[in-house]
Amino acid sequence: MKKILALALAAVLVACSEPPPPPKPVAKAPEPTPAPVAAAPKPEVKPEPPKPDPNKELAARVKQALEAPGTKLPTGAIDVTAADGKVTLWGAVASDAERRRAAQLAGKVDGVSNVDNQLKVVKGS
Repeated sequence: MKKILALALAAVLVACSEPPPPPKPVAKAPEPTPAPVAAAPKPEVKPEPPKPDPNKELAARVKQALEAPGTKLPTGAIDVTAADGKVTLWGAVASDAERRRAAQLAGKVDGVSNVDNQLKVVKGS
C-alpha cells in the first residue's frame, strides 16, 4: 500500500510540476488613429480653354479675304491651308487671271510669308 500511495503522490507531483499552459493572447484594442486634420480646401483648377491654332486662324483670314465682296473670285471654290506663315491654295478657278488674283490677295493678308498656289484652271468652273 505504501507503494501505491508513493506512486499516487509521485503522479500528483509530476502533474503539478508541469509548467502552466501559456496564457491566451488578449486582443489589444486598436491604437486610436489621429483624427484627420482638415486641410485648407484646394482651389479648383479649371482646365485652360484650348488655345486657338494660329495656322487655322491664318487660313481663315486668307479664306475671308478671298471671299470678300469685289474680289471677283468664285465663293467656296478655293480651300486654304496654312503652316507657319506658308499658305497653300487648293481648288479650281475658271481662268489664269483668277488663279493669279487669288495668290495676290492671299499674299497681302497679315501673317502670310509665302503662297503655294495649287489652284487648277478648269474652264467652266
